[in-house]
Amino acid sequence: MTMTTNTAARQLTGERADLLTALEKQRHFLRFTTRDLTDEQAGLRTCASELCLGGLIKHVTDVERLWAEFIVRGPAAMPDFTSWTEEDFARRSDQFRMLPGETLAGVLAAYAEVAARTDELVAALPDLDAAQPLPKAPWFEADAEWSARRVLLHIANETAQHAGHADIIRESLDGAKSMG
Repeated sequence: MTMTTNTAARQLTGERADLLTALEKQRHFLRFTTRDLTDEQAGLRTCASELCLGGLIKHVTDVERLWAEFIVRGPAAMPDFTSWTEEDFARRSDQFRMLPGETLAGVLAAYAEVAARTDELVAALPDLDAAQPLPKAPWFEADAEWSARRVLLHIANETAQHAGHADIIRESLDGAKSMG
């Protein structure tokens, strides 16, 4: 797997190109942790965490999809997390593991599709300063807003954080590392 500069970033300059290039770098490292793995290996837990490589990619895919939609639709794109039940959180935990019938190729294809849509959105956004009120959630400050720029930085940070998790899981699986 090689890192490629996405089409949207190649057509842009300045801040938008920088944002997309940074995001693509983090996406690459996350995807790279799955190189040469079987579906079974992508679903294995290799440490105390509940996380597996396929599940991390599913999670990051969902996070990127939701936050990109948030840029366009605001809090209506996300659930009201303050009303979630234990059952809702239990269903959400399925995104952190490979479920029967899921394949690594399918998970990676879904991630590529979401990434391409995000990249197109960044290229088409009229204003990176456009802000939306945050959805209701116990982890957000009340009445706060995030600009499109801040959301994109959040997506990049979330991707980087989980790429680090993925690197630990992969190294625990078979000794392979993303770097070093």
